Amino acid sequence: MTSMVKIAIQPLVAIWMLLFHPFYVSVIEIQHNESAATAEISVRIFTEDLEQTLRKQTNTPIDLVYPKNKTLVDKQVSAYIRQKLHLTINGKPCELQYIGYEIQNESIWCYFEIPNITQLKTLEADCNLLYEFVNVQTNIFHVKKGKLETSKKLDYPASHLNFTW
Repeated sequence: MTSMVKIAIQPLVAIWMLLFHPFYVSVIEIQHNESAATAEISVRIFTEDLEQTLRKQTNTPIDLVYPKNKTLVDKQVSAYIRQKLHLTINGKPCELQYIGYEIQNESIWCYFEIPNITQLKTLEADCNLLYEFVNVQTNIFHVKKGKLETSKKLDYPASHLNFTW
């Protein structure tokens, strides 16, 4: 094959791979806000993946971008993530308090908070977000404590991570 043909084919192969071999990833960002004594949690998921998962779970149509009943959708999103993401901080299980969500391009950002976190010494995460949707799901964690940032990932079927400072 000539180099011109290779140059012409390479972009087509890359596009084909993106179309027919999509990736499934969610990002969970956890930031300790020392001045507010909170842990702030942001969960980014592809909107279509979360919609399909919620449809299967609830057996009802759901539209996160243009919800007919925003209150109901908020409850469904909050319940799903709280069912699939469990955090233990400094040895104590924590309850995620739902703040809301926003759509950004093809993703949904879901926001949670955990109050009364004056120090962050250890963090354990049990997470199986979208594992029932596809068995190639990856959940990436970015944890920020002061100026320190640590990142780890969970590939299906792994569901447990530990962070220690």
